[in-house]
Amino acid sequence: MPVYSGIRGLILVIFGCASFLAFCYASILSKILPPSENWFLSAVRNDWYYCLLVPLTLPILVIAIYLHWLSMKLFKHA
Repeated sequence: MPVYSGIRGLILVIFGCASFLAFCYASILSKILPPSENWFLSAVRNDWYYCLLVPLTLPILVIAIYLHWLSMKLFKHA
């Protein structure tokens, strides 16, 4: 077992948590806060793409799971 596997796992967990917090800020918190003078924060506040990304991804995920199940059934009984 490599020595760095624990450190690599910790880095991945930290990166995942940071990505989750950035997504929550972009989708929820930025819409609640007042306008900012910073151009980047203002651009994130005016963007509506990430607010709609997760709700619109769920139906596609359901379709993908169904197609995966269907393909496994066809493969199993072929």
